[in-house]
Amino acid sequence: MKRTMTLLAAGLFAIAAFADAVTVGMKPGENWWGAANYFGSQMPFNAGTVLQLDLRKDGYANQFASMLISDRGRVIWCDDQSVVSISNGTISVSCETAKVQLVEAGQNLRDAFVHAAGRWFPSSGKTPDLLFFSAPQYNTWIELTYHQNEKDILAYAQSMLDNGLPPGVLMIDDTWQAGYGDWRFEPSRFSDPKGMMKKLHDMGYKVILWMCPWVSMDSPAFRRIAWGVNPDDVKGYPTKGGFLTKDGIPAAVRWWNGYSALLDLTHPNGRAWFKEQLDGLVRDFGADGFKFDGGGVSCYAMGYGTYDKKASSGDQVLAYARYALDYPVSEYRNAWRFQGQPVVERLHDKGHTWSELQNLVPDMIGGGLLGHPFMCPDMIGGGSWTAFLPGAPFDAELFVRSAQVHALCPMMQFSASPWRVLDKADQQIIRDVVALRQKFAPKFVELARESGHTGEPMLRNLEYNYPGLGYAAIRDQFMMGGDLLVAPVVVKGQKERSVVLPPGKWLADDGAEFVGPQTVTVKTPRARLPHFILQRQ
Repeated sequence: MKRTMTLLAAGLFAIAAFADAVTVGMKPGENWWGAANYFGSQMPFNAGTVLQLDLRKDGYANQFASMLISDRGRVIWCDDQSVVSISNGTISVSCETAKVQLVEAGQNLRDAFVHAAGRWFPSSGKTPDLLFFSAPQYNTWIELTYHQNEKDILAYAQSMLDNGLPPGVLMIDDTWQAGYGDWRFEPSRFSDPKGMMKKLHDMGYKVILWMCPWVSMDSPAFRRIAWGVNPDDVKGYPTKGGFLTKDGIPAAVRWWNGYSALLDLTHPNGRAWFKEQLDGLVRDFGADGFKFDGGGVSCYAMGYGTYDKKASSGDQVLAYARYALDYPVSEYRNAWRFQGQPVVERLHDKGHTWSELQNLVPDMIGGGLLGHPFMCPDMIGGGSWTAFLPGAPFDAELFVRSAQVHALCPMMQFSASPWRVLDKADQQIIRDVVALRQKFAPKFVELARESGHTGEPMLRNLEYNYPGLGYAAIRDQFMMGGDLLVAPVVVKGQKERSVVLPPGKWLADDGAEFVGPQTVTVKTPRARLPHFILQRQ
C-alpha cells in the first residue's frame, strides 16, 4: 500500500486536496467489487478496468459506499464519501474528511466481506417483512403510470389472484397522492381509500405507498414547512424551516418530475413533519409501509444551504433511509452507508432491453457485496413504462426471460400485467415460473433470516462460495445461499447455454445429475429456467 497526501486530477474531477488517500496496486489476477453497484456489469474490477467515480456528488441511482473488497481478502474502506479511480491495475481512493484504510482481512472474497461487515456494518439481526420473500411483489406503476386510481388498483390486484398468483406486497406508485408533499389520497380518483386498503388486505396483500422527500412549492404543505403557515392555524405552526435553501430562501431543486422543494432532513422540523405524514397514512388508512423513492445524493450535492452546516449529501440520504426502519414493509433504493439493515433495497429502473436484462445479475451481486443482502431486481420486463404502451416495441421473450431471472432471486416484482402483454402460452410460463418460486419460497425465507443475522448476501457470485477456482468473472449465473445454482437465459433466442458447475454432485431441474467441477451445455427452451441443487453428502 502506498499512502499519500495527494491531489487527484484525472480529467473528470476538479483538482482538490484530500485529507487522506490510498493507492493500491492490484496483485496479479486479483479481482475487486464495490463502490457502487450500478457498475455491477463492470465487476469484478481488474487490471483492465478504467473507472472514475465521485461518491461525494453521485450515488449512481443505487446503493453505494466507500468500500471495495477483493478475492485476495483485501478491503479498502472509508467512513465518508470519497473519490474512486481505477486504471492501469491501480485503485486510488481519496477522501476530504476521513481516513482511507487498506486491510488485509483474509485469503478470499468471503473473508474480505465478513471482515468488513463485522467491523463496519454489523447486521441488525432482523429481516424485512418475510412476505417480500415468500411471494411475488406487485407494483402498479407500469399499468397505471400517472393515473393511479382506486378502481384500477383493485382490478389489478384481483387479476393476479384470478390468474393463479398468490397475494404478496402490493405497491401503489406515484400519483396516488393529491400532490408532492400533499400526502392525501387524491379525492377525485379515490372515493374510499380506507375501504380500498381494507379490500386489498382482505385479498391477502400488504400495501405500501410510494413516497418521496419532495414538496411542490405552491402547496399548503410547502407554506406550512417553509413559512410556518398552517392553513388550520393562522398564528403559524412550529415546523418552520426544513427545506434546502438558496440565499436563505427555500430552493427549487430539479428532479425527474420538475422542480420542487427538497426536505432538509438535518432540520428537526423537516424530519418531524415527514414522520407525521408517514404515521398518519399508517394510522388513518392502514398503510403497511412505503416505497421510499427519490432523494438521491446527487440532489443533495448541488450546493444548497442546510440546517446542519456540517452535513454532507450522504448524511441527508442516510437520514431519509432511516425512515424505512420504522416500517418493516418498505422498499428503498438510494442507500449510502445503510448496510446491514433490515430493509429491502431495489435496483434502479431497468430499461426493456436485453442489455439491461444482462445487468440484473451482476448488479444484484454488486449490491450484496456492498452489504445489502435483501436485494430486489427492479420490475419484471423493466421499469420503463413507455415500452408497454400500445404500439411500443415490446418483446414478449424478454419479458418471460426477465421473469425467470426474478423467480429465483431473493425477490420478484411484477408491474406490467402478464395478462395484458403476453399470449396464452407465455402467460402459462409465467404461472409456472411463479409456481417454481413458491416451491423455493420456504428456503428463501430461511435464507433471509440467516442474512439478517450474518449480513451475508442471499444472492452470491460463484467466487464467494467457491474461492480460487476461476469463477470471479461469471456474470450470468448466481448462487442462492450455498446450494442452489441458477443459470438463467439472458440472450435473445438462446436455445442452449453453457453452465459452470463447481465441485460437488448437482441435480438439475430436468432430473439430470452431474458431478463438478465441469462445464455442461443444457437445452434452454423458452419455458425452462436452468437451475441445479447441490446434493449434500
